[in-house]
Amino acid sequence: MATTIQHKQAGGQPMAARVTTERVWHQVAKASFAIVSYVTPAGEPRSSGVVYRIIGRRLYVAVAPDSWKARHIAASGRVAVTVPVRRGGLLSLVAPIPPATISFHAAAIVHPAGSPQVRPLLKELGSLIPAERRAAACVIEVVPEGAFLTYAVGVPLRRMRDPVAASARVPVRHEGNPR
Repeated sequence: MATTIQHKQAGGQPMAARVTTERVWHQVAKASFAIVSYVTPAGEPRSSGVVYRIIGRRLYVAVAPDSWKARHIAASGRVAVTVPVRRGGLLSLVAPIPPATISFHAAAIVHPAGSPQVRPLLKELGSLIPAERRAAACVIEVVPEGAFLTYAVGVPLRRMRDPVAASARVPVRHEGNPR
């Protein structure tokens, strides 16, 4: 079921809906890089770039077991994620075109290396984990919640200057879960 969000133009006239939950998931699945933000146990904010893979509408990230990401995310179980979505085609090679973005908050579960949850994922995660690190890698499972907040997804370049027209909020919705 497609979920769309309506926006209003200046003067209160509705614009055609352009962003769907399915379109956002498609963009997240096409990308492979995201910025994950979390809070340390001492309350300090941190952000890290990660490479991920989507499996069943969850993001999976492989990390070293002694990394800040593994330790700090395990302590809170909460993250905020922003996925930059490249746009502009050839024009982006000659003009500074900012990426579209998809942001969301999520529950995050750090699965220890060798755990029963990690073993079946190793083959699907493939190139995310070099062969020599597979036995020792932790896997962070990121489960998006609530809504995706998008900027410039499904918006022509010239409309990016209008924050109202360029922004959307669509429900995350997981497969088989209509809520």
